[in-house]
Amino acid sequence: MATSTKTKKPKATEAAPPVSKAPAFPKERILTFQRYAKRRDLLSTLLKDGQEYTHDQVQSLIENFMKGKVK
Repeated sequence: MATSTKTKKPKATEAAPPVSKAPAFPKERILTFQRYAKRRDLLSTLLKDGQEYTHDQVQSLIENFMKGKVK
């Protein structure tokens, strides 16, 4: 009976997760963007002064607000 000799592959070193360098903008700047022109009133309420947000964060805030229940 022949024994099989499997060659073991060396463990690959785990690559560090890519660091997202998405630009963040303060509330005042976001409110000037054309892409949020129809949501300026909403964003002026949702966004906090002195905090910076990425486009993904802003979009997430809008989506969460729109999914909220009406009281």
